[in-house]
Amino acid sequence: MSGFRRIALPLACVALSGCAGMQKFNEDVAGVFSTAGQEELRFGVRAYEDAEYSYAAKLLQGSLDAGLRGTANRVKAHKYLAFLYCASNRVQQCRDEFRKALELDPSFDLEEDEAGHPIWGPVFRSVKGKK
Repeated sequence: MSGFRRIALPLACVALSGCAGMQKFNEDVAGVFSTAGQEELRFGVRAYEDAEYSYAAKLLQGSLDAGLRGTANRVKAHKYLAFLYCASNRVQQCRDEFRKALELDPSFDLEEDEAGHPIWGPVFRSVKGKK
């Protein structure tokens, strides 16, 4: 047991120092296990895909308002909100949602087919270029 005590403190220090660099990882893992906003996000994306845009916007915003956790989840919600705003010719709101997504994850990018979209592709590129 005394051997364990000699290594316990150094192991604790190493473990704690490693935690600081894992904040984003921990947040994303928490997002996997969190239920706050998860259902709204899932149903919001489904409503978007089913062309129920008004309902999708309410659900996606509701997911964020409910405290949606995980960077990837929040980025996804902002991305789909941006798509909805761009498609309804609310370009400034579209730009704002893309900006929020990029603030959460500066490496965020659109999929190839999304980036080529004639409405939100150019808006996204203009926001991404300013980051």
